[in-house]
Amino acid sequence: MFSLRVRSGARHYTRGVNGHDERDLLLELFPETARELFGEPGGRSHEPSARRATLGLFPVADGKLAVVHGDRLLELDPIEPAGKNAVHCDLCHVTRSRSEVGIYRAELAPRRFRYVTLCLNTRHCQARAGHGGLAALSAQLFP
Repeated sequence: MFSLRVRSGARHYTRGVNGHDERDLLLELFPETARELFGEPGGRSHEPSARRATLGLFPVADGKLAVVHGDRLLELDPIEPAGKNAVHCDLCHVTRSRSEVGIYRAELAPRRFRYVTLCLNTRHCQARAGHGGLAALSAQLFP
């Protein structure tokens, strides 16, 4: 999804799904690594209150999804499909056929789970939901 290419000492960045570049993601998720790669922040403040928090839904290995909100990360595990009825997406609030929606399980605490239904095409789902939809889903998942 993201690529960091270094050519002749110049760094080229590729924008992600939610308009965040790799520098923003590395700074949010791995601050020490970001300092090693990009040096100490200069010019703009990198204090948590001054920077824009990362908010998004990103695919990871084995069909899992990761919900990222600032420094918090929650992994969503896919559940085997069952049934044939239409399902309502919790992110974009569109009713889809069962073949277009995945059901995911998030472990909030030991033995405490929350189940979420999301469109399989997460890029378009996030576009339909917008920032407000992602923030609402994040508020449900991060108590």
